[in-house]
Amino acid sequence: MATPTLPAVPSDGGLSQYLQEIRKFPMLEPNQEFMLAKAWREHEDTDAAHQLVTSHLRLVAKIAMGYRGYGLPLSELIAEGNIGMMQAVKRFEPDKGFRLATYAMWWIRAAIQEYILRSWSLVKIGTTAAQKKLFFNLRKVKGQIQAIDEGDLSPEQVKTIATRLDVSEDDVVTMNRRLAAPDNSLNAPLRIDGEGEWQDWLVDDELDQETRFAEAEELESRRGLLQAAMKTLSERERHILTERRLNDEPKTLEELSKEYDISRERVRQIEVRAFEKLQKNMRTAAIEQRLLPAGA
Repeated sequence: MATPTLPAVPSDGGLSQYLQEIRKFPMLEPNQEFMLAKAWREHEDTDAAHQLVTSHLRLVAKIAMGYRGYGLPLSELIAEGNIGMMQAVKRFEPDKGFRLATYAMWWIRAAIQEYILRSWSLVKIGTTAAQKKLFFNLRKVKGQIQAIDEGDLSPEQVKTIATRLDVSEDDVVTMNRRLAAPDNSLNAPLRIDGEGEWQDWLVDDELDQETRFAEAEELESRRGLLQAAMKTLSERERHILTERRLNDEPKTLEELSKEYDISRERVRQIEVRAFEKLQKNMRTAAIEQRLLPAGA
């Protein structure tokens, strides 16, 4: 796809003008989006592709805002997200039946995350999949357990986070300290008089409505993938995984070892194997359905 002409993403000092400019692009109705996507896919209509991309630039900005805590300029995150948006349009298949925003969210996030990983040294974030998972999920889990104070986490909080993300407690402590530096760039005043902040320009009621719809569709898709993947497990694997990871009050290894008359270590092995199998099956299905980029 030829690179469409998009509003230039300036340095953070000119973000307010950019965010105002992208609001001028109209939101698309479902039928408009479908016809434009068909025009691009079947006839390589670059004007149609341009309209699809520009109508979702506010979505890119919204998603980029969620990654503002990694010490990188928001303008760069938006620029990388725009590249992901263009990739999404290039590969979007309107006949699948879901909206472009639902599909594009995967590509936007993947592009931004890849950029963050490139920008942070491997020494800082580590190289294992578990450490990368911790890198991108620590703040969210801290918010869920209300561990929002600056500084070190309490032992109870470390244990809770380690359990939820399936990583070691040492990794949690180390990553929390590495990410502890505050990022106040979005809280800088827009003008000398101090009225208004950068992040205020990202508030858009229309975008919120679209994002909520896209996230609802994404959640529904993930639920479908989970239900289908669970059916590939044996009855014992399914039961142990459900009791250990999906219930609000998970059972202990000891309880399940007595229920199945096997060792606690054997229960743990079955749980880990079932979880890995579940992840693999869900990822494969997502790629096949074009809900997840093959390289993500």
